[in-house]
Amino acid sequence: MKVLVADKFSKTGLDELRAHGAEVSYDPDLTENALVDAVAKERPEVLVVRSTRVTEPVLTAGPLALVVRAGAGVDTIDIEAASRRGIRVANCPGKNSVAVAELAFGLILALDRRIPEGVADLRRGVWNKKEYSKANGLFGRTLGIVGFGHIGQEMVVRAHAFGMPVVAWEPLPEYRIGRPGVDIVSSPLELAAVADVVSVHLALTEQTRGLIGTEFFSRMRPGSLFINTSRAEVVDQNALALAVKDRGIRAGLDVCAGEPKAGTGEVTDDIFQLERVIGTHHIGASTEQAQEAIGDEAVRIIREYMDTGRAPNTVNLAKKTPATHLLAVTYYDRVGVLAGIFDQLREADINVEEMECVVFQDATAATARIHLSKSPPESMLQELQSDSKDIISFSVVKLQ
Repeated sequence: MKVLVADKFSKTGLDELRAHGAEVSYDPDLTENALVDAVAKERPEVLVVRSTRVTEPVLTAGPLALVVRAGAGVDTIDIEAASRRGIRVANCPGKNSVAVAELAFGLILALDRRIPEGVADLRRGVWNKKEYSKANGLFGRTLGIVGFGHIGQEMVVRAHAFGMPVVAWEPLPEYRIGRPGVDIVSSPLELAAVADVVSVHLALTEQTRGLIGTEFFSRMRPGSLFINTSRAEVVDQNALALAVKDRGIRAGLDVCAGEPKAGTGEVTDDIFQLERVIGTHHIGASTEQAQEAIGDEAVRIIREYMDTGRAPNTVNLAKKTPATHLLAVTYYDRVGVLAGIFDQLREADINVEEMECVVFQDATAATARIHLSKSPPESMLQELQSDSKDIISFSVVKLQ
């Protein structure tokens, strides 16, 4: 199986893939446009990316079956185009959570203690202890976490170490789980009103795009701290700039509008010209520990796909198929048995939405669980019943 790794990846991970039988091409400097040509030339079945965008032209350039995002977010990949072509998209959730939480707290401390300004003055030979002794401190101040997934929960551990009460809001029901020392609130606006420090950890979706805007900032207390290490598009940048200017909000940002797509480039976001704003270069996940963990997970995904055809952490499989009925058939594992059943389904104009087949020890018998678009006709069931030579048993269940 051919694997193209189009971003930085550990040598250990590359060696593991090759030892498992993969034919690996490694080109960590591929840009979005060059990636189209590389996929067309190399014709890989598996593509591994980190920050490089995977557009529809990339997905249609070769026989891709799996795209692995060596990170958590998948907004850099055209999920809809991948789904239309039956290409799995898998990610590595939770593997960079500690690294991002560490940076978020670094930004919180840097803002509260004004570390960047103090360092800049020292480099100019200026000593101003009186000015830089002004800090609120973190103990007893409330941290508001917007997005309570893996990273948000790592923020809780660090907040409690600093003696900070925590409130959290999460858009997905499965993450709205309370834990000791955390109050789950019902809306972002409720969170903004009670937090002294707000840290954003949301995936970019159509629901979260521009979620943090003018009304949110109007609810924040004057002089509060605002941290964003997720995606710039989650925040209305103009509203944030006004909040910094008019309400004394201090912001620490690891992301910005119009980020260069390459590793180096020019920043055009004027927000970094504001006095109460500090920033880093979208490096939240960029620690050696995080990259090793992400690399290990990416290798695990690819190895399992090579061995079983299944890819863990696939994000674009249907949560529920259009199937209305399940046909379970246990049969002797002989040539043509399933083909005959499928011929009958085709004649009855019934679509197979999903199927799983398991083979028993010694490969004498097997069971197929076939999800159907509608109930099979009585004539077909009677034919299955009469075919006692190959069919051991069968049942039809209406799905809920």
